[in-house]
Amino acid sequence: MVETFAQAALLGELLQRRGATVTTAESCTGGLIAGAITDVPGSSAWFERGFVTYANVAKIEMLDVPPAFIDGLGAVSEPVVAAMVQGACERAGAAYGIAVSGIAGPDGGSAEKPVGTVWFAWATPAGIITDQQCFAGDRASVRAATVRHALMRLNALIEETR
Repeated sequence: MVETFAQAALLGELLQRRGATVTTAESCTGGLIAGAITDVPGSSAWFERGFVTYANVAKIEMLDVPPAFIDGLGAVSEPVVAAMVQGACERAGAAYGIAVSGIAGPDGGSAEKPVGTVWFAWATPAGIITDQQCFAGDRASVRAATVRHALMRLNALIEETR
């Protein structure tokens, strides 16, 4: 928890220096990333809104994820998270964004996508970056690891563009 708060606070500092905002598009974390961000006092200066799109229909309706992406590769896939972060940034008018879609468990995994598989997408002014991770542990552990990784990687991406 302390590490996550520190990462969210650092994100706020980095964004405020740039006069920028961030948005989130979350599936498997159900709003935990937005929750970590809004735990930081003053976060309303750099976070206006986030999107919890747990169901596929929500991804399509709220973020304009093409149904063909979900039908073809599933919700836990690179094209889906890339479309999620793009849609979120467009709707929020944010320069930066985080999107996640994964299988937190305990059910829902497969040989191709075991429990713990999470796809990430980060939007920056330079473009969209994606990454896949597979975290070990129970549902709470997978979700917590997802939040930490999402925030840490966005911070690193912002710091790289100084």
